[in-house]
Amino acid sequence: MRKRHSPPLPTLWLMTDERMGNGLLPSVAALPKGSGIIFRHYSLPAKARRALFVQVQRIAKRQRHILILAGDSKTARAWKADGAHGKYCADKRMLQTRAVHSIRERITAERAGADLMLVSPLFVTASHRGAKGIGRIGFGFMARNAKTRVIALGGMTAHRARSLKNFGIYGWAAIDALAVDIRT
Repeated sequence: MRKRHSPPLPTLWLMTDERMGNGLLPSVAALPKGSGIIFRHYSLPAKARRALFVQVQRIAKRQRHILILAGDSKTARAWKADGAHGKYCADKRMLQTRAVHSIRERITAERAGADLMLVSPLFVTASHRGAKGIGRIGFGFMARNAKTRVIALGGMTAHRARSLKNFGIYGWAAIDALAVDIRT
C-alpha cells in the first residue's frame, strides 16, 4: 500500500551542500513555508554533522518544512528526520527519496517504493563539475511514464522548472538557486 502524505509532499526542495557555508541556515529560513530539504553535508565528522542537522531541524519545524537526511533510514529515524535519501532507505514507514541518473536507477527507485526521485543532472551544475547535463530530451525520456513523482535537479531555477511543466515534473530541487548569498 502506498504511503499517504498530509499535507502533500513539497514541490520545492533545497539540497544542502558544504559549499553553502554560513549561508545554510539563512537559506533554510528563506524557503517558502512547507518546502523540502535534503540534508547532505557528507564530509562533516559525525558529531558536527548531527549538530548542524539539529540547527536545520529547528528552523524546518518552525517553517513546516519536510527534512530528509541523506543516508540510511536507521540514522534518519534516530535523528527524527522525516525521511531518508539514498539507496539504503529500507523503512517503508518513512519518506524515501532517491537520486536517479539512469533508467536503471529509475526502475530501482520505483521498485523500492521511493516517494520522490530526483532526476539529475538536468543541466550543467556546479555540484557535478565537468558532468554534462542530460538536457530536456534526456530528462523527458527519464521522466516519461514514471511511476514515482519526479523532481528535476541539476542547474535548476524557478524559470527552468516552469519550462518543464509539460514533462510532468512534480517539482524541482536546487542548491545554488535557493542559497542565500552570505559573504564569509
